[in-house]
Amino acid sequence: MLQYSCLSFSALSGAELYEVMAVRQTIFAVEQDCAYLDADGKDQEAWHALGRSEQGEIMTYARLLPKGVAYEEYASIGRVLSMKSVRGSGEGRRLMAFSMTQCQKLCPAVPIKISAQAYLLDFYSSFGFSSVGEPYLEDGIPHEAMVWRSHALVK
Repeated sequence: MLQYSCLSFSALSGAELYEVMAVRQTIFAVEQDCAYLDADGKDQEAWHALGRSEQGEIMTYARLLPKGVAYEEYASIGRVLSMKSVRGSGEGRRLMAFSMTQCQKLCPAVPIKISAQAYLLDFYSSFGFSSVGEPYLEDGIPHEAMVWRSHALVK
């Protein structure tokens, strides 16, 4: 099992930030063959949920944004990823539960909105997220906006 932590941008070391950017590019730019600007100016206001192996490598990651950064009325969880070596192990579920719990602690009583890749709608629905609006393309990939409004801590 991975060890999870949640760090503000200023708490990340230069080496940790480099590793975060490398794993995000590995998944979103290389693996998904998607050219987009990952350094979008939101990381500085974000908290970064890191799932590390016993060797200290980042194996899962999510970026948590406070209300008003990505969406005016919502906190947000994005850049959610699992490295290939941990897929199917349940760590993606652990990451999402950890991220939701951290969002609730950092932004109490604020609903969470995500931009979910279409193939992951069932995964996010299993956490209580509901689709809102119409499907759309983001960087050429089908997505749907989803919102989670419950304020009970996720276990």
